[in-house]
Amino acid sequence: MTRIVPFLWYDGQAQQAAETYTALFPDSHVDGMGHGPDGSVLVVEFTLLGQPYRAMNGGPDHPFSDAVSFQVDVATQEELDRVWDALIADGGRPVACGWLVDRWGLSWQVTPAEMGELMAAGGDPAAAERVFRAMTSMVKLDIAALRQAARG
Repeated sequence: MTRIVPFLWYDGQAQQAAETYTALFPDSHVDGMGHGPDGSVLVVEFTLLGQPYRAMNGGPDHPFSDAVSFQVDVATQEELDRVWDALIADGGRPVACGWLVDRWGLSWQVTPAEMGELMAAGGDPAAAERVFRAMTSMVKLDIAALRQAARG
């Protein structure tokens, strides 16, 4: 079967990144590693939430940008806090509106699974505007506050 496998470029820390990500999410694991001629890890194959990924230690020439990000939909504030805190640990940084950059420079969006519904606000433009304004005032998202904004 044909499938798309995201391939990520790291500057020497692909194994560390894969191990961090796989420890964070269920149904996630490091699947294997390929080594370069000097014996160092060159490629890491891993699975996140059942989705295969590959990462390569390609060097510093191609850093990540926020043009590509991973969005993680979470069910609860506790899960949002846990994922957020783990991804900004050890050198990551919060950005805005649920976005963060992990310590390797990869952008993530940690959002409530119901975010689409909250933003649609049942077709009520005023409620949608309130949710949008609430979201844009936040760095890490607060699910209860977003729900309250939707209700008015």
